[in-house]
Amino acid sequence: MSEPSSTRVAVIGLGAMGMGTAKALVDAGFSVTGCDVSPGALEQFSDAGGTIARTPAEAARGANVVLLIVVNADQVEQVIFGDDGLVHAALGNDAVVLQNATVPPAFARSLPGRLPDGIEILDAPISGGAVKAREGALSVMASGTPVGFERAEPVLEAMAATVHRLGDHCGPGSSVKLVNQLLAGVHISAAAEAMALGIRMGLDADTIYNVITSSAGNSWMFENRMAHVLAGDYSPRSAVEIFVKDMGIVTETGHDLRFPLPLSAAAQQQFNAASAAGFGREDDCAVIKVYERLAGIALPPAANDAAAV
Repeated sequence: MSEPSSTRVAVIGLGAMGMGTAKALVDAGFSVTGCDVSPGALEQFSDAGGTIARTPAEAARGANVVLLIVVNADQVEQVIFGDDGLVHAALGNDAVVLQNATVPPAFARSLPGRLPDGIEILDAPISGGAVKAREGALSVMASGTPVGFERAEPVLEAMAATVHRLGDHCGPGSSVKLVNQLLAGVHISAAAEAMALGIRMGLDADTIYNVITSSAGNSWMFENRMAHVLAGDYSPRSAVEIFVKDMGIVTETGHDLRFPLPLSAAAQQQFNAASAAGFGREDDCAVIKVYERLAGIALPPAANDAAAV
């Protein structure tokens, strides 16, 4: 296995997850170049000891491992195949690309056959949030060739607490991530509905939280996201728009398979409603604000709600 200092890494996308991962890799001793459309993100990463680049091709030049921590399939497409994409970069020897975004499985399956010879790709969506990303403790749901895993191994070890090897071709990684996002989206929307109902019945929000988090109805999403609601903190760790996109992929996949997804469809509509109400860029727990408007409930005062419509 190569040493971190001899492995050059490019991280394309310095949002909450990408920034945390990039910083964790710098801390682990890798030479890391970050790329993002946000000047502020580039400045922050530079201050953390990383190298910055303005285009994916520039960031990936000479890289052995390239991480694509972007939002959706359209961005992955642009980053790889666009005018300034990876296909125009002189990647390092034995390069591997890690596709870390949540994308339709069919899109993930299409990628290997479209890349130049010699470049491996892993279908490797990530989960864990910004905190786990910064700790280098993500869960990676990965599939791809043994060669790809071998090339990516030192970086995967540094960025993840758990790497699930799900198959020897692209597609299974994204399929498992959809199962995860189905559960996450349904759990968040259910947690918001439950808390809102309790408030509407006249219960104290802190009391609801304390009772449920020590009872059988608790879930990780209730405990985590409703803590944000109690704090009035809607700064986006994972935004409403992310689940508008992800639940859309879930329900579209169900449609393609002629598979019924009634709970997913209901959760998708709740996230759509939150986005339509102007909360799309807020934390995904802001789905509870739909009930605030519909039922007139009083949520804990928002600490950072000045931009809300």
